[in-house]
Amino acid sequence: MAKIKVQNPVVELDGDEMTRIIWDFIKQQLILPYLDIELKYFDLSIESRDATEDQITIDAANAIKEHGVGVKCATITPDEARVEEFGLKKMWRSPNGTIRNILGGVVFREPIICSNIPRLVPGWTKPIVIGRHAHGDQYRATDFKAPKAGTVTITYTPKDGTEPIEYEIVEIPEGGGVVMGMYNFDESIRDFARASFRYGLQRNYPVYLSTKNTILKAYDGQFKDLFQEVFDAEFAADFAAAGLTYEHRLIDDMVAAAMKWEGGYVWACKNYDGDVQSDIVAQGFGSLGLMSSVLMTPDGQTVEAEAAHGTVTRHYREHQKGNPTSTNPIASIFAWTRGLAHRGKLDNTPEVTAFA
Repeated sequence: MAKIKVQNPVVELDGDEMTRIIWDFIKQQLILPYLDIELKYFDLSIESRDATEDQITIDAANAIKEHGVGVKCATITPDEARVEEFGLKKMWRSPNGTIRNILGGVVFREPIICSNIPRLVPGWTKPIVIGRHAHGDQYRATDFKAPKAGTVTITYTPKDGTEPIEYEIVEIPEGGGVVMGMYNFDESIRDFARASFRYGLQRNYPVYLSTKNTILKAYDGQFKDLFQEVFDAEFAADFAAAGLTYEHRLIDDMVAAAMKWEGGYVWACKNYDGDVQSDIVAQGFGSLGLMSSVLMTPDGQTVEAEAAHGTVTRHYREHQKGNPTSTNPIASIFAWTRGLAHRGKLDNTPEVTAFA
């Protein structure tokens, strides 16, 4: 049987533990026998990231930028226990976070619906697409322990040489405490809005943005205001023509509404909210192992696809002992197929898209 020719390269990002083993099975059994494809391979295992001082992650992200398509295996984001387990030089940042910050764009997570898998939320009859803003907030924050009494201040120093602005955040009491400084950029928020509205039009779904602007009046208020500005200027006419709507809702109100609605909408979430809500939605539809995750840039040209779950450490521990394991590969298969479908679309090769 002749292999299907893939015209341009796909960037492959390998990962850790059980998902690394499954990833190779998929590549050897489902991809390479059928496709004539050039894979730009990057080993994003925790050992490789440690050996290269995480440079391999940056190189991989830039390769995706160059070629337009990346497929990624699940990776370990180290905590204290993992630093000790692997003897790491330091607690490296989430590779997903690093890649997202280089590519920009939005992570769209969508359940893979199977008729034979019962839903924990039976009222959800249509997909709920979570659009997660893949930039800044807690994931690029500077956080530290303040071990004793002291004052915490934040200073903003304008580049044009005008007077710096200083805010006193808190007086830490004698027992000490913890501190975090986080940020986002207006242009990134506007891009988040554009990607969310484009995806809504593409799927023919209404779009909802959720924030807590009643508490974070400046921070979350900026998300609300910029979304409205982008919608009014660039998308209102297209949404009206398609019979679609856009609405901002408070996050707690939106969570309650999501439980009683049937689905069929794009839910635009800030970074942390998207991290949490995508797992709730996945489990509500049946399984975290049945959740696809696609990072798309605002212009819709660059895509990085991955499984939305972790490295399945529990199964890997059994595998290391030589015990038989049974791990759901569906989301990892979808990472390959979503990436290949986009490659086919970019290259205008319908046979590649049809294969995916």
